[in-house]
Amino acid sequence: MWHDTGTGAWVTPASLTVEPLGHIENADGKRRIRNLVEVSGLIDHLVQLKPRMATEDEILRLHTSEYVDRIKKASSEMGGDAGELTPFGPGSYEIALLAAGGCMTAVDAVLDGKVDNAYALVRPPGHHAEKDQGRGFCIFANTAIAAAHARKVRDLSRVAIVDWDVHHGNGTEHAFYSDPTVLTISIHQDNNYPPRSGAIEDTGSGAGAGYNINVPLPPGSGVGAYTATFDRVVTPALRSFRPDLILIASGLDASAMDPLGSMMMTSDGYRMLTRTMLAVARDVCGGRLVACHEGGYSPAYVPYCGLAILEEMAGVRTGLEDPLLSLLAGFGGQEIQPHQEAVVREAAKLAARLLA
Repeated sequence: MWHDTGTGAWVTPASLTVEPLGHIENADGKRRIRNLVEVSGLIDHLVQLKPRMATEDEILRLHTSEYVDRIKKASSEMGGDAGELTPFGPGSYEIALLAAGGCMTAVDAVLDGKVDNAYALVRPPGHHAEKDQGRGFCIFANTAIAAAHARKVRDLSRVAIVDWDVHHGNGTEHAFYSDPTVLTISIHQDNNYPPRSGAIEDTGSGAGAGYNINVPLPPGSGVGAYTATFDRVVTPALRSFRPDLILIASGLDASAMDPLGSMMMTSDGYRMLTRTMLAVARDVCGGRLVACHEGGYSPAYVPYCGLAILEEMAGVRTGLEDPLLSLLAGFGGQEIQPHQEAVVREAAKLAARLLA
């Protein structure tokens, strides 16, 4: 909660012509998820894991030493900017180490049988961070670092990462683009952020050709398009790849209330996606599933999406209702539309051919 992104108008830095507001990537949404989990009573059914800091060597599995040194130095002084749209304040280096370490803690707890599955509610997010620069609020590539840990330290043969954040998981894609042991799947709003990233034709290179799947859904896609994507693209791909562990890059910014996306997901939509992922995990990897928190910028609504996911993972319904669900579920276009169907159909054909 102490990671300081400063002030701005959403993502525009404050200046003489931009009146300061709180930066849009702030602690509110994450704090409110935690608070709702407590108020609902769900926390009494959960095992709370204490994160550790990632070591510098663990970060260097995916990031360059020059980049890590730059973040460390700026963090020890007045803060700085990790890269495109990624401001940070004093102490954020250590906080980012905790975020990455928290995801590895979750992986170890699941692999060691301490918990059935795990949700790492961490900040700052990670899926946009590239090897030598931060992007899109992300400093270190948390989910990708957790996958590298599972492969290199825990000796898993295959790991899959499913990214349902509304923005393309460019950092995760870059980290494993030529690696056939890590299947990366990103379901995102077409050409939102980063621009010109996440095309359906980008499927991996070299030995990793075929092991990167992008599903760039059109703006306005709702629960129907997302559930169709998971039923017809994600599930078959995971069953074909048969990973030893599934990671979810869990951004909640595809919700109908999010200011940085134009999608129409609901808390019940996320509940259904989680149910699908749990079923696949039970079938292919003994239920070993870890979600690492990414984006989500509607502090009023992300808590209900987070609670729905956590309830499904825990197998507990608290009875606390989403007060906006009936409104958002009733939006026109929640069913899959013909132009969305065309993308899902193409992605399904491509994925089947690549992984055949």
